[in-house]
Amino acid sequence: MGGKKKLVRFEQLASMPNVYQNFNILKPALINSQGDAIDLRNQWSENHFGNDNPLILELACGGGEYTVALAERYPKANFIGIDIKGARIWKGANKAIENQQQNIAFCRIRIEQIAMFFGKEIDEIWITFPDPFYKKERRRLTHPNFLNLYRKILKDEGVIHLKTDDDMLYEFTMETLRQEKIEIIYSNDNIYSKPLYNDDLEIKTAYEKMHLEKRKTIKYVQFKL
Repeated sequence: MGGKKKLVRFEQLASMPNVYQNFNILKPALINSQGDAIDLRNQWSENHFGNDNPLILELACGGGEYTVALAERYPKANFIGIDIKGARIWKGANKAIENQQQNIAFCRIRIEQIAMFFGKEIDEIWITFPDPFYKKERRRLTHPNFLNLYRKILKDEGVIHLKTDDDMLYEFTMETLRQEKIEIIYSNDNIYSKPLYNDDLEIKTAYEKMHLEKRKTIKYVQFKL
């Protein structure tokens, strides 16, 4: 993407009513479309969405394809896509506005700081095709450090979904879950080799479509902390 186009998107992002951003990791405040700092921790459903529907996060959401698709399937649930890349978030936020989807928001924040912006109010977390970080194990979104963060924001019966094409990340995740004695609800290292466990798995992002074209197998695990 050209530099000018990216700058335009950043400008538009700042005025989108469904987007909140943190501009300084040393000052963990969310900035809304009016430029005001706002604290929504433990108040997302009430103060942004205006209801008490289930609250579901997609981490490292990229362009928000999964967030938008899930929100369309479940209009009585609230969805928040989280990513640090503003130009990517713009795609999902813009799509949600075009679709008039009131049950979607996006946060431009670092996942390492997620517990600063969310309380124990999350019903589900989706992690779809994250960076496997081959040389940086601690940055993998299923590393124990991240699992400890998720414990702070997930409700007691909350679940986590990981969908990936990466063998290493899947194996790392499965081994981590075993070592941490975490309940695995379902796992499959080739989800399309049999009827889908969950209809939501049929949603395909652009990345997944590319992976399938390269004949990669798609893996999935659902677990409860």
